[in-house]
Amino acid sequence: MRSKTKFTITNTLKVALPCLVFLFLFIFLFRSSTTLSFSSESKPSNTIVSTTTPCPSLELPLTTSTSTCTKAPLSLTNALIHYVTTNITPQQTLHEISVSARVLQKKSPCNFLVFGLGHDSLMWTSLNYGGRTMFLEEDKSWIEKITQELPSLESYHVVYDTKVHQADELMRVGMEEEGDCKKVTDPRFSKCQLSHKGFPSEVYDIEWDVIMVDAPTGYFDGAPGRMSAIYTAGLIARNKEHGETDVFVHDVDRKVEDKFSKAFLCEGYLREQQGRIRHFTIPSHRARLGRPFCP
Repeated sequence: MRSKTKFTITNTLKVALPCLVFLFLFIFLFRSSTTLSFSSESKPSNTIVSTTTPCPSLELPLTTSTSTCTKAPLSLTNALIHYVTTNITPQQTLHEISVSARVLQKKSPCNFLVFGLGHDSLMWTSLNYGGRTMFLEEDKSWIEKITQELPSLESYHVVYDTKVHQADELMRVGMEEEGDCKKVTDPRFSKCQLSHKGFPSEVYDIEWDVIMVDAPTGYFDGAPGRMSAIYTAGLIARNKEHGETDVFVHDVDRKVEDKFSKAFLCEGYLREQQGRIRHFTIPSHRARLGRPFCP
């Protein structure tokens, strides 16, 4: 989630302007397409949903009435102000962001789990307006920096005990046909080495609708790798009581993200790839017992 290169102000503005235009357009489309559906659609379990009261009279003609607030939600207003006044842009490109934004437009307000905390976090929270967006981050100092700037974000410090250089051995263990890694269960009770058991309890207890894997860092051999994050995201999706979970993996141009997303999120569940991001749609395996780990 964190940018690893420094851009000049000129290059930054070239990237920032189309991102801002996209964010403005998406917010208007999102609000117009979802306002009428919020009252009739059932909300996912454990979702934190905002409630609002009607706006004061706007002195409309007597023949016109309104029952909903026409002001932009505060979270969206804050996001616009934040991105307009900063020279730091999200790490993902406009085309990459568009892939997950389309899913959020259909599913929000929903439960959205993000591996990684960064300059794009306020954007993800805003695109899931009215839902619950949770961020998992391995760097305590980074959490303190971001949350000082954006205190409304829900973030948790997590520790990863696998390194990038262990990827080949973990892949060998994970791909054993009769091994524990092909068994679908609560990640806390899995015997698979790839299953991460140390996340906050909410990570395992909530029925997640969308998951984004953009952390841990994973860009050199001694860094925490994304092997367990990718595997655990897939296990959480399969262990969901019912329905499908949309899982996104960023940086698939790198070896670990490429191989582990194909192996454990499954090429048969792959829906789209745009640039460095892949979109998988994983169905519940609890809803249909006997479903193979990969189709």
